[in-house]
Amino acid sequence: MVLEVIVALPLAGWLINGLAGGRLPRGVVGAIGCGTVGAACAASVMAAGDPAVAGGGLTATLFTWLSAGEFTVSAGLFMDRLSALMALVVTGVGFLIHVYSIGYMADDPAYARYFAYLNLFVASMLLLVLGGNLLVLFVGWELVGLCSYLLIGFWFDRERAASSGRKAFIVNRIGDAGFLLGILLLATTAGNLQFDRLAAASGGMAPGLLTAATLLLFAGATGKSAQLPLYVWLPDAMEGPTPVSALIHAATMVTAGVYMIARLHPLFLHAGYTLSVVAAVGAVTAFFAATVALVEWDLKRVLAYSTISQLGYMFLAMGVVMMPAGMFHLTTHAFFKALLFLAAGSVMHAMRGVVDMRRLGGLAGPMRWTAAGFAVGGLALAGVPPFAGFFSKDLILEGAFEWAQRGGAMLVWIAGLATAFVTAVYVTRAMMLTFAGPAADPGHPHEAPAVMGLPMAVLAALSFGGGLLGARVAGEPLLRYLEPFFVDSAIGVLKDRPMPAAGVITALPVAVSLAGILAGFALYRDRREVTLGALGRFLSHQWYIETLYDAVIVTPAKRLAHLLADVVETRGIDGAVNGVGALVGRAGLAVRGLQTGFVRNYAAAILAGTILMLGYWLFR
Repeated sequence: MVLEVIVALPLAGWLINGLAGGRLPRGVVGAIGCGTVGAACAASVMAAGDPAVAGGGLTATLFTWLSAGEFTVSAGLFMDRLSALMALVVTGVGFLIHVYSIGYMADDPAYARYFAYLNLFVASMLLLVLGGNLLVLFVGWELVGLCSYLLIGFWFDRERAASSGRKAFIVNRIGDAGFLLGILLLATTAGNLQFDRLAAASGGMAPGLLTAATLLLFAGATGKSAQLPLYVWLPDAMEGPTPVSALIHAATMVTAGVYMIARLHPLFLHAGYTLSVVAAVGAVTAFFAATVALVEWDLKRVLAYSTISQLGYMFLAMGVVMMPAGMFHLTTHAFFKALLFLAAGSVMHAMRGVVDMRRLGGLAGPMRWTAAGFAVGGLALAGVPPFAGFFSKDLILEGAFEWAQRGGAMLVWIAGLATAFVTAVYVTRAMMLTFAGPAADPGHPHEAPAVMGLPMAVLAALSFGGGLLGARVAGEPLLRYLEPFFVDSAIGVLKDRPMPAAGVITALPVAVSLAGILAGFALYRDRREVTLGALGRFLSHQWYIETLYDAVIVTPAKRLAHLLADVVETRGIDGAVNGVGALVGRAGLAVRGLQTGFVRNYAAAILAGTILMLGYWLFR
């Protein structure tokens, strides 16, 4: 019963605020929105402590959804160690973001609609992570896509927000088409969509079909988790309210692809070269997004590209068979990325919505707590010890190096190392441009109210100490907890330091990150606009990837649409329909001449017809 309650609580908040929120006081709306998610978090803690979760898993079957011969799919929920971790991250971080939203959205006229959407978003993500089979997971997968559309375009009267919401929805449909094809291929090949049965059948499936199915599933993951080539929607998602950005980037939608691969990892382990593709895409995406963040001026877009980059690290971990490290990084990333977005929201709250870092600066004095929170999140993002991001990223890079030693591509590890350097540079740049130096835009900046500050304080503590969940000095409790689930994964790689170079491999990412911070400080300590010439133009155009998309896909598609609208529809379909109508009209005009309204004319016509008929019968 507890699993149903976990999903039902935020759904109840959505229904109450969605149907009656406009007639309720704002305090009640906020209490319902936050209370339902907080209660879901408490229920998740209770469920995670159930001995069944540590064993075979906690199951709740609701009803039989599909049944055709031997193929049966039940609508049900399931919690094991992996989904317990995800449920705690979604509800825990989600609850803090809900509380922050009380202050951030206090003056918005659509307050109730906002909390209704936010509750639905959390409920959809919980359905995704607690889904008992691949089809239920897919329902949650699609619902989070719908919620992202609603929340990114929350201020739908703004053209950019509405356009960004549509873009997110359409781009995700491309990936979801591949995801659905992968599900159908597995259903026809394995004859079942239950996770345990898919895992059991994976070893006996035809390698080619399994590789095709997993590549299609990964295509869905690249859309939902904003990886190359389907990353383009996430930077534009910043048009929504900042707490929405925090929820999307930290605890919900973009982590879905990583979770899906972790959930189905037995399939991917038996799927030939699929994991190599995952590792390569993750490594390239991580480096690509980090370099683009280096030249962005919009603070929220810098954080958006950093999310794409960090997700690349997670996919890299999955690809090099370090699934526990990937989930560890997902957890720590949820802490520090939520903190960074909420700190950015605090800056926007104080500076009347300004996000252009050239118009910021000098905020460390009047907003010292926000600056401290951003610094903690930034150091965790840069991978500086002892902050949380150091432990998880370090484990991923160690795994990538070991994977290369076993025959994998060394370029994956090199790309991860280079990304660490660039990440440290752009984090320092954002910190210096936003908080250092004199005020670039005179005003009256002030700290956010306590209802916004308290969630940031909790996230700052987690961003600082959360790394102990996977630190060797603390006994790697999170990795040990996940180990029984990832029975075939490479957990514990380099734990005993079997290679002479292991110490260097561990220390190198730290040295690279510190070098990046020093480089960023040297370049931006005076808040200068550092120009990178042709390289800067290349990076500011996102490596011309979107330009290529416009030239190869968007522009031809628009021209084809205009051709179909102007020629095929207007002249063809409409022309045929209108032509038939015109022909009938002309025929009517011709026949109308016979309808004179005079009886003598009708009598004469009858007589003429009678004579013609008699003549026919007499002379035939």
